[in-house]
Amino acid sequence: MDEIIAAWHLFLQMLRQFSWNDALDIILVSFIIYNAIKLVRETRAGQLVKGIIILLVVWGLATLLKLTMMRTLMVYLFQYALILVMIVFQPEIRRALEQIGRSEFGRKSWLGGGTSEEIYRRNRLCINAVVEAAVQMSKQKTGALMVFEMKTKLGDIIDTGTIINALPSVPLICNIFFNKAPLHDGAMILRDGMVYAAGCILPLTKSDRVAIELGTRHRAAIGMSENSDAVIVVVSEETGQISVVSNGVITRNYTRETLQSELESRLLAESTEEKDEKKQSRFPSFRRGKKQ
Repeated sequence: MDEIIAAWHLFLQMLRQFSWNDALDIILVSFIIYNAIKLVRETRAGQLVKGIIILLVVWGLATLLKLTMMRTLMVYLFQYALILVMIVFQPEIRRALEQIGRSEFGRKSWLGGGTSEEIYRRNRLCINAVVEAAVQMSKQKTGALMVFEMKTKLGDIIDTGTIINALPSVPLICNIFFNKAPLHDGAMILRDGMVYAAGCILPLTKSDRVAIELGTRHRAAIGMSENSDAVIVVVSEETGQISVVSNGVITRNYTRETLQSELESRLLAESTEEKDEKKQSRFPSFRRGKKQ
């Protein structure tokens, strides 16, 4: 009974010493741990974590059973654990850092400079051209891979192709992906509302959960979306089916109307928000309540 009372008094004493910075510390650490677990569960790193846990169990048993050689081996192994983790988890660490970089801090439109009205018009014109071209290529069963660059810059991908930097139009896009054109076997990069590059090589996904009927073009689109925040439109050469890929997830069977709606919701949202913010800054009285 005395031990319970002593423990209770100790708890109350710790509670009195608890301050706001302790609460902030707990919240931040919990957030980091939660996102680390989420990252591990959503990638193949989960299997690697299980392997590390097994090694820790082996180390504990070796220490308990006084297995000198095994314990020494585990000690040397975990001395270089940080370097090993950096090497083994390199794709996952890179993905996590890119997600942090794509956070809401300092958010900008996916397009470059210009006023919000100009940005919005360039967005819409680019989307209209891509949608119409995708529908035409779908009917003709012409394979296509069109990547909308967002916040993550794709300079390393662009370097693998040919710079075009032309205004998007249906004839231009269809000609690039014509099966006898020199740049058809690659991806088109759309930057700042322009057809910036074509014939670009994208990284293939390493996920083993991709449907077996999906070919190299779809796997490249998924791989690109896993390594960036890009939005990718894919037209299947075999079926003519139109798909959209983002954040490692592919959705399929788009029509002209559903593709238009999907791209507008993904690419025009930020431009619309910027226009609203600009209007509110011009007319601040709209944001204020009535004076009492």
